[in-house]
Amino acid sequence: MAALNLQAIESSFRKLQKVFPEINLSLFERRDALDDEVVRNLLAGYAMVNRLLKDGVDLFAMGNLHYWLELNAVVLCGPAGSEPACNRPLIEATEARFYDQPDGGIGDIVDWVHRNPGKNVWRRAAGVFIRILSEPQLFIEGNHRTGALIMSYMLARENCPPFVLTEKNARAFFNPSSVFKKSSKRNILMKLKMPGLTRAFSEFLECQANKAFLAKAESVKKSAGETSIPDGVDAPSRRH
Repeated sequence: MAALNLQAIESSFRKLQKVFPEINLSLFERRDALDDEVVRNLLAGYAMVNRLLKDGVDLFAMGNLHYWLELNAVVLCGPAGSEPACNRPLIEATEARFYDQPDGGIGDIVDWVHRNPGKNVWRRAAGVFIRILSEPQLFIEGNHRTGALIMSYMLARENCPPFVLTEKNARAFFNPSSVFKKSSKRNILMKLKMPGLTRAFSEFLECQANKAFLAKAESVKKSAGETSIPDGVDAPSRRH
């Protein structure tokens, strides 16, 4: 199980910020601006992933599914306790959707992962991301960002580099994502196409993997995974 190099991840996002307006113009679908708030919340999300890895949390265990909601809330609102104007109705509606959505909620994703233990981690991470993003989407908002964090957790848990958006991979990430977003899990044709889409996206994930986003072994021993982790990031304080 690996730890994340949070400084390298932040550096990558700061570089991407500078060129993202130009990249955005070339995408199939325009994305929201990569402003300081979005980056700050994403970094808090990666910090939470780091803590979950350090604590040995299994995100796919039934008692731990609330952490998916926590990750989504972090990318939308920031670390727990730091978002005075956070949209409470949105968070509550997301929780109801997350557990109760037929054929598209968290149960569908967990079942798929448990049915495919033999697939390599790149294929499993790709499959989970596509299932988060395709209709009906797992979350009301923030599916791309939360999906990237879930993939990062899955990859780092098996000592592979996390997925981090960079100036080099942004187009290759967002353009296929637009296809996933418009696809329905309930459509028979989509179910037939899903293995091919998963394979292609897993190859992208593996090709863009960067070991610089993993913490060096000696750094992990010294810091015990505590570098730059905001207080309260993984506390399930938003749940009722």
